[in-house]
Amino acid sequence: MILWARLKPESQKSGSSPNILIADDQADVLVALRLLFKGEGIRSTAVNAPRQVIEILNQQEFDVVLIDLNYTRDTTSGDEGLDLLTRIQQFDDTIPVIVMTAWSSIELAVEAMRRGAKDFVQKPWNNERLVATIRTQIELRRALRQGVRLAAENQLLRNSGATAMIAESAAMRPVVEMIGRVAPSPSAVLITGENGCGKGVAARAIHELSDRAAKPLITVNMGGLSESIFESELFGHVKGAFTDAKTDRVGRFELADGGTLFLDEIANLTPNQQTRLLRVIESGEFERVGSSRTRRVDARLLAATNADLNQLVASGGFRQDLLFRLNTIELRLPPLRERGEDLPILANHFLAQLQQRQRMEVIRISSAALSALAAHDWPGNVRELNHVIERAVLMARSNKIQPADLGLVSTTTTTTAAAAVRVDEMTLDEVEKLMLRKALARCEGNSNQAAKTLGLSRSAFYRRLEKYGL
Repeated sequence: MILWARLKPESQKSGSSPNILIADDQADVLVALRLLFKGEGIRSTAVNAPRQVIEILNQQEFDVVLIDLNYTRDTTSGDEGLDLLTRIQQFDDTIPVIVMTAWSSIELAVEAMRRGAKDFVQKPWNNERLVATIRTQIELRRALRQGVRLAAENQLLRNSGATAMIAESAAMRPVVEMIGRVAPSPSAVLITGENGCGKGVAARAIHELSDRAAKPLITVNMGGLSESIFESELFGHVKGAFTDAKTDRVGRFELADGGTLFLDEIANLTPNQQTRLLRVIESGEFERVGSSRTRRVDARLLAATNADLNQLVASGGFRQDLLFRLNTIELRLPPLRERGEDLPILANHFLAQLQQRQRMEVIRISSAALSALAAHDWPGNVRELNHVIERAVLMARSNKIQPADLGLVSTTTTTTAAAAVRVDEMTLDEVEKLMLRKALARCEGNSNQAAKTLGLSRSAFYRRLEKYGL
């Protein structure tokens, strides 16, 4: 048995130097400020007109913006700077803005702060105070961004405990060997196999054996993304981009920066979604919805599907150039029915997990129950086995699981098996779950075809799969 346990080393803080944008109409002021900040290890970009500020913000990321309040000769009202401050806030209200002017007044300072400025500096400035103010805002900005990122990661990351890949069978040995070879590389990997055979576990194993293990593994179920939310989920959006965009949102690509992005059910993308995804994969660049600022990410790409992508390419259902980007390495996972030696080990592994999680008394699987498990054809593969064991634990009347506790329903088409299912004695949920399993079995695990045979939309079909843990 091979068991990989997830380790979470402390991620190192990025060593990149801070970057600020300076806007002032006086050349000598710009030179003095840039020299001051350079001596403090702070990068800076300087412009001399308000119209240039938004243009530069569209092109680069800045930690702080330092702006003058007056740009026209003999103008002392501060209106130009206040207007610029408002436009910066409308563009991105998370960027700290510090205003400075030689014509200061209490009223002007209050108005600047009311419009969103983080601080107010009077010319001529005190070097120590100005640098301290800048550094304070840089730290606050970075802390805010890190907080947003961590909150999003905490919402997305699942199963933070040990990741186990159990592989004693002959059918799994090539898989284990392949994972060991490809994990350290940055190459894209396409993981194929039937529903429930462990593609997500394989993806996590690849991530945890790579040099990106200290960074997040972000998983996206592509089959559950409708056209309307596709770009927002993957690339994020800015406040006000659409009706429900109340705040900025970090997309999955951005969350996976430095780590791994796992695109599950990749075959279910529409042609438009395929085109948009290909562009980002090729360039590593994207824009949040509602923003024209181009962002760049470095994420290792893993994808998974239960469909034959080559067949979909031949029929025009999948872009060949996207397939080339996804399958630098193809890793095929065998179904559970081809892994006989692993079945009892997996069953006992899931049983031990349940007992530890629920702190229940020790329960064992009887030899008769193991025989029943071995005789089952497992259309739902490892995922189905996990749920069968959970049900058996709940239904067991003693400290040994018996065949009747398993609740196995055969999916063979023989008359005897069909007669064994008494639909009139089943609940509505049980019937619906059975129909989902049968549709998947008939369509050989192809989710799109199974949804069509049941008369369901793709999103409705996936909601039901998630509901029943299929």
